[in-house]
Amino acid sequence: MQSNQGVRQHPAGRRAVLATAGCGAVALAGMGWAAVDPLKASARTALEEMLQLTPPRPVLAPPLPPRRVTHPAVYPAEAIAEWGEFKRRYVSPDGRVIDTGNGGVSHTEGQGWGMLGAVAFDDVATFESLHGWTARTLQRRGDRLHSWRYQPNAHIPVADANNATDGDLFIAQALWRAAWRWGRADWAQAAQAIARDILALLVRETGTRSVLLPGVHGFETSACLTVNPSYYVFPAMEEMAALAPSPVWGRLLADGHAMLAEARFGRWQLPPDWLRMDRETGALAPHPNWPARFSYDAMRVPLWLSWSEQNLQSDLNCFETYWNFYTTFTPAWVNLKTNISANYPAPPGLLAVGQVAVALSRSVAKQHSVITFPLIRSSPNYYSAALTMLSRYAWQECRNM
Repeated sequence: MQSNQGVRQHPAGRRAVLATAGCGAVALAGMGWAAVDPLKASARTALEEMLQLTPPRPVLAPPLPPRRVTHPAVYPAEAIAEWGEFKRRYVSPDGRVIDTGNGGVSHTEGQGWGMLGAVAFDDVATFESLHGWTARTLQRRGDRLHSWRYQPNAHIPVADANNATDGDLFIAQALWRAAWRWGRADWAQAAQAIARDILALLVRETGTRSVLLPGVHGFETSACLTVNPSYYVFPAMEEMAALAPSPVWGRLLADGHAMLAEARFGRWQLPPDWLRMDRETGALAPHPNWPARFSYDAMRVPLWLSWSEQNLQSDLNCFETYWNFYTTFTPAWVNLKTNISANYPAPPGLLAVGQVAVALSRSVAKQHSVITFPLIRSSPNYYSAALTMLSRYAWQECRNM
């Protein structure tokens, strides 16, 4: 939910309500990536042996790790400096990414995004700090997923044991990349375990679709499922399909793209932040317990689509049309039922997402396109700054592919 100043609240904030109400009534600075493979032969051997010792579920042709994992991008000096600024503003000495727009809480989304940044900029010390804090503080009992939120001033800082699926995907993605980056078989094992628990605990079959739930608890009834389109983090899911091969990943990816092609509403034919999916027919509608908006969650969808190895022009056309319409003022959200838009602007991070999604949708021109990213200091809070950094990663990696 957003205030009228456009400050985003983490979308899992209503999980306690969801768990009881149901669908019908809810809610280092450095030199960047090395130009050559960073793993020594011994480290690579250890990693490959680990993967052989923990065989994945049966699959006819296990895919190779995606190029963005094994052939990382090289970041310019400006991006390296911005990573340092992001850390200075939002990463605590003990490894906690602080959401300054939500009372200083931390959550798995932020931890995963921070870990991805540390890998991108070869910042092993920050990665170890972030991963250590996350494992110590948010690891759930009984599986390898993570509790979604830490509230530093609460009597019980981790009061809700429920996970957030996007956060777990980001953490696993970062661990898998770190395993290749620094030759750590234990991090690959940890990522593999998270990926397998996502498949075991968070996938449902409904109608003709395989569906990814936003969390273990509170998002399904006998009649419907609650789905967050922005939790379909396609680049992370593609990497998990290589790490923990299973035909389920292929179905989730294909059905996720198909779902997003159908879940288009309003004048601009955009996806909402939250969807209601009929369990029997798979029919989609904006979820009645949230505003029917293309807003702070759904605006991440085009970033995941453009970062995906598929990167289909047809998936991105509607977003390009929407952003091109607003030449001087881009609103923070638009209501998909009334077509009324916010009277305050989208923060810099969401504008960065739009720039990258539009540029990457024009695949022929992407090698020649120039993007001027917002500076971290121009963002009003963590979320905007983090989206700017993620947009940098997507842009640099896709130009490297």
